[in-house]
Amino acid sequence: MDFSNDADLDLIRDGVRAVCAKFDDEYWAGLDSRHEFPWEFYKALADGGWIGIAIPEEYGGSGRGLLEASVILNEVAASGAAMNGCSAIHLSIFGMHPLVLHGSEEIKQRYLPKVAAGELHVAFGVTEPDAGTETLAIKTRAVRDGDSYIVRGRKVWTSKAQDADRVLLLVRTTPVEECARRTDGLSLLMANLRDPAVTITPIAKAGRNAVASCETVYDDLVVSAGDLVGEEGKGFYYLLDGLNAERILIASEAIGTGKAALRRAVAYAKERVVYGRPIGSNQGIAFPLAEAHAKLEAAELITHRAGWMLDRQLRCGAEANMAKYLGAEAGFQAADIAMQTHGGFGYAEEYHVARYWREARLMKIAPLPQELLLAYIGHHVLGLPKSY
Repeated sequence: MDFSNDADLDLIRDGVRAVCAKFDDEYWAGLDSRHEFPWEFYKALADGGWIGIAIPEEYGGSGRGLLEASVILNEVAASGAAMNGCSAIHLSIFGMHPLVLHGSEEIKQRYLPKVAAGELHVAFGVTEPDAGTETLAIKTRAVRDGDSYIVRGRKVWTSKAQDADRVLLLVRTTPVEECARRTDGLSLLMANLRDPAVTITPIAKAGRNAVASCETVYDDLVVSAGDLVGEEGKGFYYLLDGLNAERILIASEAIGTGKAALRRAVAYAKERVVYGRPIGSNQGIAFPLAEAHAKLEAAELITHRAGWMLDRQLRCGAEANMAKYLGAEAGFQAADIAMQTHGGFGYAEEYHVARYWREARLMKIAPLPQELLLAYIGHHVLGLPKSY
């Protein structure tokens, strides 16, 4: 891996920063408080070609890799958009990876150009009320009926469901008792979220409210067999292809959010005068800020390494899990220190660090809690006995 500046990545950073500069903290705070999706921001990135960065060129994208996608999301978060901005585009940028790798030529031609252009808004439906991180326990069922599937079930935490057109939906097509392995019998469908058979209810939550997280109920939704991604029964394995990528992208988003919080904290520490001098001259303020910066930089290094390895099809499970763990820890630590640096004003919405703090905290839970990342590292890297 070359540690010198990559000219292409620098151009990407500059281009994304130029777009994000048009959407300041007040823009994001307003949307967050009103629970409104950032359509203007989404369109600006789509018009710039950034949403299609990782979609192959033959389907209207730029054909770049995960590393480039992670740089975009890092810059979006660092601009002050934080997780609201990243969650608005995350799935469009890389969520279609299973379809790119395993979809038929017909389904790729039908959907990918529209996703790359920002015309087709997509969500991802996996988690269920009784099957959180235990994906193999999902109960949403799809029964084949001629040239269609009839889908019945319920998902939770489906981000953007009320604003998206389609959802990449994980369903069980073969009852688990009829499968040789629990990992068999699961399939991915590109289902229509605008169908009356789908009921969408936003979930009230602590933060990242410009992008809704929803409960979605599928009540005999008819999905064309042509919207099956790859082979029936192979959906779980297709899902695995995207897990390392997702962890790397989430790490980048958490790190970017931490950078945004740290930038505000440093500015405040320089400007806020107490007892005749800036509070940043006190080591009790300066040292935590310096520590936060060092940890963000270290987390970004392992995240870049993981993305570089994934793009070269190297085994990177350990690196991807460590990146997500360290990125989430560093991002939240920076946001927490920013809150502490501001004192009572940190709790006031006008300074924005409370919003960063809420959004950075989410990354320690989603899409996978920190404890399961440590369990992976303990078992697969250190060789400790399996804990779950």
